[in-house]
Amino acid sequence: MMIARVWRATATADGADAYREHFTGSVLPTLRRLDGHRGAYLFRQDRDDQVELEVMTLWESDEAIRSFAGTDMTTAVVEPEAQAVLLSYDETVSHRTVVVDTLNNPA
Repeated sequence: MMIARVWRATATADGADAYREHFTGSVLPTLRRLDGHRGAYLFRQDRDDQVELEVMTLWESDEAIRSFAGTDMTTAVVEPEAQAVLLSYDETVSHRTVVVDTLNNPA
């Protein structure tokens, strides 16, 4: 079983670039050190005056997610450095069970 943890935010184009740098330089190294972390994606959709960002992290269990997020798995982990470059962000996350995974288990 694998669980996808999904979070969304908005930013200016410059803020989205800054968030990408934060994500790759700070968030990913932290995630990679955690047992049960199975990967991450950062998606970007440019709009007229802002950028929509979506982060999906992959985990092997609820326990693995709690090692990152704490007791309340639905609370978003948004560091002050990230907050500073975002226009808005979700304070909660959603979780989904991965039922087909063609990257690790080709169908």
